[in-house]
Parts: sequence; C-alpha cells; structure tokens
Amino acid sequence: MAQASRPLAGRRIVVTRAREQAGDLVQALTALGADVVAAPTIRIEPLADLAPLRAALADLARYQWIVFTSQNTVRVVCDRLPEWGLEPRALTRVAVAAIGPATAAALAERGVAAALVPERFVAEAVVEEMVRRGDVRGKRILVPRALEARDALPEGLRARGAVVDVIPVYATVRDPGDGSRLARDIVAGQIDAITFTSSSTVRHFVDLVGREAATSGRFAAAAIGPVTAATARELGIPVPIEADEYAVPGLVDALVRHFGEAGRGRGRGRGDV
Repeated sequence: MAQASRPLAGRRIVVTRAREQAGDLVQALTALGADVVAAPTIRIEPLADLAPLRAALADLARYQWIVFTSQNTVRVVCDRLPEWGLEPRALTRVAVAAIGPATAAALAERGVAAALVPERFVAEAVVEEMVRRGDVRGKRILVPRALEARDALPEGLRARGAVVDVIPVYATVRDPGDGSRLARDIVAGQIDAITFTSSSTVRHFVDLVGREAATSGRFAAAAIGPVTAATARELGIPVPIEADEYAVPGLVDALVRHFGEAGRGRGRGRGDV
C-alpha cells in the first residue's frame, strides 16, 4: 500500500478508550498504518440500583424530551428495557436528543431515531439547539447519564426554565490493568501519541501510568474535543492535537494532520510539539 494512504505508518499510538468501545478507533488507526497500543484506562459499570431509571421510563409520558449523552447511556438503558417489559421503541413516546452522531447511531441500531443532534458534540450545544427549537420553560426533560458527568447540560436547561430529572445509570471506573510497561515506553520515548476520548480517560490514564510519565511531554496528546483537552491541560499534559469534529473520525483526522504536516510530529518524544 502506498505511503500516502498510510500516513500514520510507523507511529505508535495508544488508545485509552474502554475496551468495549475502542474497536472503531483501533480499526481506523490501524488502517492508516499506525502501530496501535491498546491501553484501556476506564471500564463502564452499570449502577446496581437502576430503580429510579425504571420508574422514570414507566412514566415516560410526563417528559417532553429524553437526552442521551453517550453511547454508554444508550447501551445501559436499552439493555435493561427487556427486563422491565419494554422495548427501545417505547423511548419514541417523547422527543429524543443525542449529543453526537455516534450516540445517534447507537440509538438508530435499536430502532430509535434522534430528533436532535447538535452540530457541536458537547452538552452546551444540546442546550443551545433545544432552546433554538422552542421555549423549554416548564418542559420536563429526562437525562440518564454517567454518575460523574458534567452538570453543564442540566444546569443549562434549568437556567432556561426546564424541569430536569438527572438519573445516573453507570459509573466510569479505572480499568484494573497494569500501566507500568506503558509508563516505561513513554519515558523511553517509544510512544508517538496517546488518544483521549473523554475526561475520564485522561484522569485514569494519569492514575494508570503515574504523574511523572503522564506529564513527561514525551508523547503528543490527542484529545477528542475541548472538554477533554481542558482536563488534560489541568493535569499538566500538553495537548498539541485536538479534533475539530468531536468524534472518532475527527480525532483520526487530527492525528493525520499533525503527523502529516511538514516538520511537525516527526519522531518520538514530543516535548517540542
């Protein structure tokens, strides 16, 4: 295969996404020639007590919107529906919003069409788009989400008069894997880039490899969007690569641009990028 079609050839790129979610990113990077290192830093754990979610779904008619903020939420919610005598299409009794195309695609796979997908794949954009479509004052909105999620979405909607029920359905916890080998490779300058697809992947990456390796500047950090990039910088990790489109394809494009531009991204040990 021609080098032009493999712009990441010879690059060792780490994927920190949860193991069950990493497939699309790993495949895309491998197809472009990268030597992919799978190092999941997080694991998704559904909460043991999902009674509040069950109660909300049983009375879904009182809501005008349900907002899904990740593929994880879609999976946890939809996987529980059969146990409760419901089908995914029951969700279509209200308007459904998805934070981005990957979340919308996860819903579509289950027969649920998202009525709202913002152009920017962040919580603030969901609020903006929902308000643009009409006054949300007095409307009741259901937001199933991660236990540790940001409050930008519910707070933004409440500030505009909406009644928001936030129900945590899963927790993001550190993957139990050993990060010592990855830490050694980082310090030795054997890693070109490390990808981060959420703030939780950044935080648990630091826990996994240790602060010295994480903040060594010996690799190029690649963030899927501004929220993830901000978390990395707060923890002392420079972020020279940031996706314009806050999704896996945008992250891959940003890596290709970075390593393809003249003089940039050459070699390992990216303290100078």
